[in-house]
Amino acid sequence: MRIRVRRRAQLQIREARGWWAANRSDAPLAIEREMEQTLRRLSEFPLIGTPLPHSRIEGLRRSYLRHIHYHIYYRVTSDTVEILAFWHASRGTPPLI
Repeated sequence: MRIRVRRRAQLQIREARGWWAANRSDAPLAIEREMEQTLRRLSEFPLIGTPLPHSRIEGLRRSYLRHIHYHIYYRVTSDTVEILAFWHASRGTPPLI
């Protein structure tokens, strides 16, 4: 299944990478590694994420990246996993999507 990362999510990922590089010198590539693994897994098993049925976006799901403590918010269409947001788990509210 194809992976498509929406512009907002791309910006959130870029911002997180910048922060991570500046503040996590012991594991500067952790975001890239975990993102790569998660996206590969989602392309093979797109429904593994937790469904968020109360969202205004139909079919919204969330997958937790446990090593870096971020969530990927996404939805699945007929042939694509669409990444909508990249959000740190410690934030008190979900992202605006």
